[in-house]
Amino acid sequence: MASFSKQNLKKLAVIVHDLVVTALAIWLVFVIRFENWQLAEHLRLLPRGLPFFVAYAGLVYWFFSLYRSKWRFASLPDLSNIVKAVSILSLTLLVADYVLVAPNLYGTFFFGKITIALYWLVQNALLGGPRLAYRYFKYSRSKHLAQRGQTLPALLLGRGVEVEMVIRAMEAGTMRNLRPAGILSPRADDLGQSIRGVPVLGLLAEIETVALDAAERGEPFRRIVATASALVPEAEPDKWLARTRKLALPISRVDSLGEGMRDTELAPLEIEDLLVRPTVTIDRERLGSFLKGKRVLVTGGGGSIGSEICLRCAAFGAAELLIVESSEPALFQITEELIAQGHQTVVNGALADVRDRARITPLFTAFAPDIVIHAAALKHVPYLEADWTEGIKTNVFGSVNVTDAAIAAGAKIFVLISTDKAIEPVSMLGATKRFAEMYVQSRDAEFVAAAAGMRLVAVRFGNVLGSVGSVVPKFKAQIERGGPVTVTDPEMIRYFMTIREACDLVLTAASHARGDEPEAERAAVYILKMGQPVKIMDLAERMIRLAGYEPGIDIEIAVTGVRPGERLNEILFARDEPKAETGLDGVMAAKPIFAGRSRMQGWLARLEVGIKNDERAAAEAILDEAIPDFRLRAKPQAGPELPVSRPAAANRP
Repeated sequence: MASFSKQNLKKLAVIVHDLVVTALAIWLVFVIRFENWQLAEHLRLLPRGLPFFVAYAGLVYWFFSLYRSKWRFASLPDLSNIVKAVSILSLTLLVADYVLVAPNLYGTFFFGKITIALYWLVQNALLGGPRLAYRYFKYSRSKHLAQRGQTLPALLLGRGVEVEMVIRAMEAGTMRNLRPAGILSPRADDLGQSIRGVPVLGLLAEIETVALDAAERGEPFRRIVATASALVPEAEPDKWLARTRKLALPISRVDSLGEGMRDTELAPLEIEDLLVRPTVTIDRERLGSFLKGKRVLVTGGGGSIGSEICLRCAAFGAAELLIVESSEPALFQITEELIAQGHQTVVNGALADVRDRARITPLFTAFAPDIVIHAAALKHVPYLEADWTEGIKTNVFGSVNVTDAAIAAGAKIFVLISTDKAIEPVSMLGATKRFAEMYVQSRDAEFVAAAAGMRLVAVRFGNVLGSVGSVVPKFKAQIERGGPVTVTDPEMIRYFMTIREACDLVLTAASHARGDEPEAERAAVYILKMGQPVKIMDLAERMIRLAGYEPGIDIEIAVTGVRPGERLNEILFARDEPKAETGLDGVMAAKPIFAGRSRMQGWLARLEVGIKNDERAAAEAILDEAIPDFRLRAKPQAGPELPVSRPAAANRP
C-alpha cells in the first residue's frame, strides 16, 4: 500500500509540474512578446481564460501519455509525445484566437501568430527540459557511483542493439550494482567499435582470452551478462559457454517483462535456456490488459509451475491472488517471494488439499475469483503406476472438486493444466488427466449451451524444462556427480517447453477463452507450438557438452530401459480431435471431444467404489470405457514415428 501511495504521489507531482509550467509558459511568452501598456493589458485579461486552458492542456497531456513514462527513462518517443501535445495546444490557441477571440471578444488578436509560435518553443522547452535534465542527473549519479567502485564490472555479450539497451538500463539504475566494462559480439563487423563508450573487445569465441587479459591488467570482470542474441544457435552458445568454465564467473541472461529495458531483470543462465528451439513469444500486452485488476486463484501455487504462474499474475497486474497449496513450506516460499518483489497485487495463501471438497468449496466461494487456474496434480508416472488410487483421488476427484467449486464461486474463467500424456494414454497419469479434461469439457458444454458466459478450458503441457522432477534437473545432478547420466531408451522422444512459456500459455488460454468466437469455433484445449520433438539421448549428450565434458569419455550415458506407464513418443492431438483457430502466434487449439455429464457422473461413482474397495482392475475397466485409447497401453511402442490416435471418448451424452 505504501508503494502504491508513493507511485501516486510521484505521478501527481508530474501532473502538477506540467500544469504549472503550462501557465508559466503563457506568462513568459507575454513578458517576452509585449511591453508597457500591452503587457499590462494582456496580464490583466490572462486570468479569465488561463484556468480553462490549463485544464484543457492536462487532458491533452493525458491523451498523449505524458504521465505513463518515468522521467529517468525520458527518450525520443517521450519528447515526440510532448511535441505532439504542444502542437495541439498551439493549434487550439490559433483557432480560438482567430475564430472566437478576435471577431467576437477582443476586437483584435489576443495572441497573434508570432506569440503562438513563441509559445510552442517555450512550452516544449519547459516540458521536455526538466525530463532530460532529470535523466542526465540519474545518469551522472550512476556513473559517479561506478567510478567510486560501488558497482561490479560486467562483460556484456550480444549484438549492438541489445547491448546498447542493457547499457542504458545499467546507466539508469535498473540493473543495480553493475556497470558495463566490455562487450563481446557474435558479429565481426562490430570489432574495434564502442557502444555508449564501452569498447567491443572481441568475438564470443574469444571470451576466455578477453577475460584472462582483463584479469592480468588488474581490471577483472565480475559478471557476464548475455543478451538473447548471444544465446541463439547461430551464436554457438555451446562453445562460448564451455570456455567460461575456467573463469568461474557468474553468468546471467537478460530477462525483460516490459517495453524496452524499463522492467529489465537479470536471471541466472541455466543450461535449459540453451537446449531447445527459440522461445515462443507471447503477447504480453494482451496478458497485461486481461489480468489487470482481476482476482485470481491458483491451486498448487507452490509447485514449480504454479509458483511461476503466481509470479506472472502479479507481474501483469492482478488485483488479488489466492494461492491454494497443500504443502506448508511451498506455500510459505511463494508468498514470501511475492511479497518481497513489491508488486501491488494483494497476496493471500491458504493451506488446503484439492481432494477435500468440504474445504475447497467454501474457500473458493469466500474469495470469489474471476479466474481459477488448477495446477495442483500428481504428475510422476512411476509413482502413479504404483499408487494408482492416489492419482485418481488427486487428478480426477481433486479436479472435479476444483471445477465445481469454481463454478459455484461464480468464476468467469477456469483453466485446467493437463499434459500431452493425456492423448492416447498409456499411464495412470495420462488417463487421469484425460478424464479430468473430459469432465471440464462436459461442464463447459453446459455453459456454452446456456450462453451463461463462463468458460472452462484445458492447457496441455509438453515436458517443462526445469520443473521439479523433469529430466533436465535430473541430468544436471547426475553430471555434477560425475555420471552416469541415465536414459531409459535411446529412441525416447519428447516435446519441451520452458517454465515461462508454460505459464504464459496458461494465461493466454485464459485470455482467449473469453473471446467472441462462435460456439462452433470455441477452443477446449490449448497447446503451445513446441517445434520438433527432441531425442532424450541427444538432450543428454548436449547437456554433458554444455557442462564442458565429452559424452562417453568424461561422463557415461547408461540406458536403463523403459519404465511402466512410459512410451517412446508423445503426441499433442488425437487423430480425430478437431482443430480450432486461435489467431494467436505460437498457440494451437482443439475443439472438445467429451462425454455428457450424466455419463461422467456414472463413471465417477463407479471409480469411487473401485478406490474404496482397492480394486485396480475395476478402476481401469472404467477408464477403458471412458477413454478407449487407454486399452492400448499394454501394446509395445516401437519406432520414432509419432503415433496417431482415435477419439478419446464419444462426443455424445
